[in-house]
Amino acid sequence: MLSLFRPKSSGDLARLGVIVALLALILFGALRYENFLSPFNILSFLRYNSMFALIGLGMAFVIMTGGIDLSVGGVAALASVVSAFASPYGWAAGMSAGLAAGLVFGLLNGFMITQMRIQPFIATLAAMLASYGMALLLADNQSVDVSYETGFTMIGQDDFLGFPIPAWIALAAFVIGWIFLERLPAGRHVLAVGDGEYTASLMGLKVKRTIFSVYAVSGLLAGLAGTILAAQFGAGQPTEGVGWELFAIASVVVGGTLLTGGAGSVGATLAGVLLLGMVFNILNFENGLGWISLSAYWQSVIRGLFLLVVIVLQAKISGRSAQAQ
Repeated sequence: MLSLFRPKSSGDLARLGVIVALLALILFGALRYENFLSPFNILSFLRYNSMFALIGLGMAFVIMTGGIDLSVGGVAALASVVSAFASPYGWAAGMSAGLAAGLVFGLLNGFMITQMRIQPFIATLAAMLASYGMALLLADNQSVDVSYETGFTMIGQDDFLGFPIPAWIALAAFVIGWIFLERLPAGRHVLAVGDGEYTASLMGLKVKRTIFSVYAVSGLLAGLAGTILAAQFGAGQPTEGVGWELFAIASVVVGGTLLTGGAGSVGATLAGVLLLGMVFNILNFENGLGWISLSAYWQSVIRGLFLLVVIVLQAKISGRSAQAQ
């Protein structure tokens, strides 16, 4: 009977672990802080972390193919600036401009990796530097105010049915991502490519097209995150996005997706995003109690240590699972 509830692989154990850790943090916060489960904190948490959820989803598909995308933070920053400039022409124009900026860089990454045969680390690093440079040049190294008269800010600040619009957008993206990965042959192709490009090509799969597509999607989602960033804070932020790629990678890894590719989960990636975001949320509440006083820099150190502990524990669990088999 117990075997029915036993994880079948190390990946299943990792995904179960991140969900258990997330639930444990929620329980800890609910018991320790008075307003932790208040509607204001919950909605603010979901509104802000929706941006990280989007870039985490794109990164998950890239890593499933065995690649990496270091450009998502820079692309999001550039998209926020571009969408801010376009916002006076309407919310649709602002969103389209941000998405277009992200898609262009996603396509550029895919082209460099599949056609020019540049390693993903180098190609996306170059794209990261280029996107940050373009954002700073366009914005003249300052924030770019958005238009409040065209409805553009509703993308980041308004609610629908009592739920933040950015969270609805992220939820829709993850539902589509889950259907793609779990229900469509193309999703299986992504995992097959990550498991081995040569083997996938022998199976008749379009390896280059698959790799090109995941980088395009990653860029598009980064552009969407940048658009939400501008709408949520009322300005394009050319210096924002620093470290977002590391947050995305961390979320994917904590969610049990292998950096070597070939395995992954959309749902566990979302849990990883929420888990890392919850660490920051709890640290902010702890600062409010006055027992400790941690700057944003120390909070980053603690979150990094937390990530290290999670990964080490997952590695040990995976090793034990492999030995048991």
